[in-house]
Amino acid sequence: MNARSPAPGALELVQSLVNTLDLESGADALDTAEGRARLGLAEEEVPAARELRESLRATLLAHAGHPPHREVTPLTDLLTRAPLHLSVDPGDGSATLAAADPRALTSRIAGAVAESLVAGTWPRLKACEAADCHWAYYDRSPAGRGRWCSMQVCGARAKMRRYRAK
Repeated sequence: MNARSPAPGALELVQSLVNTLDLESGADALDTAEGRARLGLAEEEVPAARELRESLRATLLAHAGHPPHREVTPLTDLLTRAPLHLSVDPGDGSATLAAADPRALTSRIAGAVAESLVAGTWPRLKACEAADCHWAYYDRSPAGRGRWCSMQVCGARAKMRRYRAK
């Protein structure tokens, strides 16, 4: 459904997780071995990944100025389970931020969020306004006011509905 380019840097992982569920068709990539493998998940990790996915979706809807799609565990609660460690090289003073468990999805997501906060890109990762979509997309519009994952699909549908309502 998404016609936009992938989010920059580590945000692509967040975008990929949120977009494992196609709300319109109900297809969930986490139900397949291939979909789980793309995120490095074992089958027993899927319930936690789904919880994380929906908390991220609610946050991305908030980035776009929309209310949450349903009641979810606050993202803060989930990310506090994935501590990050800051290390500073005494030789050159460079700093790195690393997840305590780099294999765990929640830790990788926490690292991606932290990286995007530093880069200033976190608020531009949004969820589509369309209730039957909520696809994650990176808003590259100059003003940062994008509303749909695709102007050709969700945007066109919304405009057509408004036109017909007149």
